[in-house]
Amino acid sequence: MKAITKLFAVILGMISLTACNANTKKNAQDLGLNQSVIETTLKSEKPEIKVALLLDTSNSMDGLIDQAKAQLWEIVNELSYAKCGEQSPSLKIALYEYGNDNLNADEGYLRQVLAFSDDLDEISKSLFSLTTNGGNEYCGKVIKTALEQLNWDNKQDDLKLIFIAGNEPYTQGRVSYKEASKLAHQKDVTVNTIFCGEYNQGISGLWKDGADLTHGNYMAINHNKATVHIASPYDDQILELNEKLNKTYIAYGYLGRQKMEMQAQQDENAMTYDKANAVSRTVSKSSRLYKNSSWDLVDAEKEADFSYDGINDEQLPKELKGKSKEDIKSYVKKKRTEREKLQKEIVELNIKRKAYIAKKSDDKDNGLENAMVNAIKTQAKKKNYVWE
Repeated sequence: MKAITKLFAVILGMISLTACNANTKKNAQDLGLNQSVIETTLKSEKPEIKVALLLDTSNSMDGLIDQAKAQLWEIVNELSYAKCGEQSPSLKIALYEYGNDNLNADEGYLRQVLAFSDDLDEISKSLFSLTTNGGNEYCGKVIKTALEQLNWDNKQDDLKLIFIAGNEPYTQGRVSYKEASKLAHQKDVTVNTIFCGEYNQGISGLWKDGADLTHGNYMAINHNKATVHIASPYDDQILELNEKLNKTYIAYGYLGRQKMEMQAQQDENAMTYDKANAVSRTVSKSSRLYKNSSWDLVDAEKEADFSYDGINDEQLPKELKGKSKEDIKSYVKKKRTEREKLQKEIVELNIKRKAYIAKKSDDKDNGLENAMVNAIKTQAKKKNYVWE
């Protein structure tokens, strides 16, 4: 995966942050359409970055899907550095595919692959399940469907974004993209458009107009350009730490073993693109965004509503069966200590890795990762999100 991140320099001392939604009222007044944003006084315990990714999976989009698979982890890594006031926002990603003849014609040749999820392994699995086939690309329809089906909430501190990527005119289908834009405004969702092709051709196809109507970003990318990964002297060390990191997970519950196998499968999927891509995934696994409390005892124990009383012996891994509660707690504490040490080492090595790659890379790429990261940072700034 390319190291193409452009650091978003924000000097905290120059900004007085009383709330992340300080600019919300002003933004609502500047809307491109004469629609009112739903406003609320509800405050979230933790702000969320919600990203719905709508990918064209018609015949010509193999390159786009490859970029999404290869660049997922660097996008996640960049988002892990976001701050909203004193809080670190959580991340949820949803995935739709559209424009594929294998999909239901009555539903507009689209499919919700994954609803909003913070399970990064599930997100990776969903991306790797995508295949392409010829079809009709209805942008307005898939945007409207994502707005209606997904739980966007109405919390002002949340950053709510749609990214739609494709290469046919934005106007296709019975649902007008302007109608979809109005609905996006009502839900305070920004629509970013990514045209896979030449910049001016995308403008002619009204992809830019679709972005402008919701104050989103319009971008054109070369979707057929292969992702170039830059190797570093630290890659092997980080991958060795990943193997040790995996051994700190304690699978429990009826899906524990299955989820652990999925974790290993997504490690393999990342490696299929390049060793450096697997390194990026390892860095993600050392970040605060990689959480597995639904199946891992180390993560689960940190949840406020967790109790060992709710776990029976048959739900435990063999090494903990028949053990007392105190023995189990001691074992979990040991694994947590090991994990935190490994994650710290990975973070330290990644700092060196990023510095090395920055010196080696002069590629001003226009791929999916660059488009998404730049757009997210631009729109996050409007809600006073900053990057550490």
